[in-house]
Amino acid sequence: MNRIKIVGLGIVVVFCAALIPSSAEAQSEPLQLKYLGAAGWEISDGNVVVLIDPWITRAKYGGGGHPDDTRPGYARDDIAPSDTVLIDQLISRADFILVHHGHFDHLGDVPYIARKTGAKVIGTETTIMILRAYGIPNEQLYAVGGGEDYQFENFSVRVVPSIHSALGEKHYFDTRRYDRNTELEAPLLINQFIEGGSLMFLARFQSHNVLTMGSMNFVERDLEGIHPDILLAGVNGSRLGLYNYDERLLKVTGYPAIVIPTHWDNFRLPYGFSQEANIARNLVPFVSAVANISPKTRVIQPVHLETITIE
Repeated sequence: MNRIKIVGLGIVVVFCAALIPSSAEAQSEPLQLKYLGAAGWEISDGNVVVLIDPWITRAKYGGGGHPDDTRPGYARDDIAPSDTVLIDQLISRADFILVHHGHFDHLGDVPYIARKTGAKVIGTETTIMILRAYGIPNEQLYAVGGGEDYQFENFSVRVVPSIHSALGEKHYFDTRRYDRNTELEAPLLINQFIEGGSLMFLARFQSHNVLTMGSMNFVERDLEGIHPDILLAGVNGSRLGLYNYDERLLKVTGYPAIVIPTHWDNFRLPYGFSQEANIARNLVPFVSAVANISPKTRVIQPVHLETITIE
């Protein structure tokens, strides 16, 4: 029986994972999940710490933002900023960093965090080329294309091919890629953080499986047979442009026991600003939809930097 426990200011989530080989001394503990905003998460089961698209800086760029936000905005042709002071306050350890795609709100802080923690980073070749430009050593970098299934000590991850959200009234489409012949020099501009292809990840911990999403889109055939205990479901307005998004996603993933919305917030706002508009626009309709489609599924609404524990 799963229990949800609110711990201090944080939300911790425990993921039910498939059995995987582990060392004799590894102990299964409640899996903790902290929402970093956008598609970002910190997940730990007591043995490993895994970051998903950790974007702490939350820079205001490309329009949007709160009218009371007096910080100067960033244009897409500005050098990509990274709030290293805030990162140091929030991130002390990472063993793995899983990156869904190369856009700035997913990858922008990874160069600093990878250098600071020495974490292994798994992402597309575009993601890896950007990190190499920032001097991250090859032994930390794992370029993948989708379909890989890697076993590490006390943790395994299956890489799932995916596609980006249908932005701009379904006009968004970007085939650009970086490869070994691409010349990049850090620091990069915000607009040099191109998508470079999109992925999902099935992260298997000691006792739980977590399926992650970095966009409001998916390739249905590539999710067949993947039934996680926890689904981090992309929940933003662009999903409404897709056919039966909520129903198809829940069905193909086996109606997970727990669904946690991700990428639903206004990620241009600093932590602490109200997200009520995004909650009303994105979360409330999704929670209602899940209740109708899969009544036994529990939807947990995450709060920035809070911890959920399920045990």
